[in-house]
Amino acid sequence: MARTFRGSEEVKVDAKGRVSIPAKFRRVFEQNDPDWQPGNRPQLVIVYGSRKQNHLRLFTMQAIEEIDRGIARMRRGSPERTVLETMMNGQSEEAEIDGDGRLLLPLKLREKIGLDDRAYFMASGDYLKVWKPEIYDEEEEQLEALIPDFEPGADPLSLLDPEPMEEAGG
Repeated sequence: MARTFRGSEEVKVDAKGRVSIPAKFRRVFEQNDPDWQPGNRPQLVIVYGSRKQNHLRLFTMQAIEEIDRGIARMRRGSPERTVLETMMNGQSEEAEIDGDGRLLLPLKLREKIGLDDRAYFMASGDYLKVWKPEIYDEEEEQLEALIPDFEPGADPLSLLDPEPMEEAGG
């Protein structure tokens, strides 16, 4: 089962704001939508966030449900919960992929991130980021600056926390 998104893709945006979701990404939305069956339209949630966010995030239904459970465990009224509820619930839209594999991006969301005739999808685990291609290019330069300097031959996977060892005999 394809649980996470992998890769990136640049796609056209038509005059009505529809973007074709590449098949490899559609499969992830389908497999992570508990209500999806062949012939149905996979559901997703578009998080557009605050004025500062310059991209959209397309979450699978399974990812959104996991986030919702996490928010529900937070202390009511806490600033952290309020921020997450606002972003994930108030600054989001439910959507679906149509029978032709397209997603309609509402005008207000296209305007928010400056989309015109092209969109750039970047996989981010259990969600996709959608950028205006030129803005992504600028962001990519900033991301490059965050990559630590490694000794020659060092493995970037060394940044991962080691998994706890399983108990012997269990």
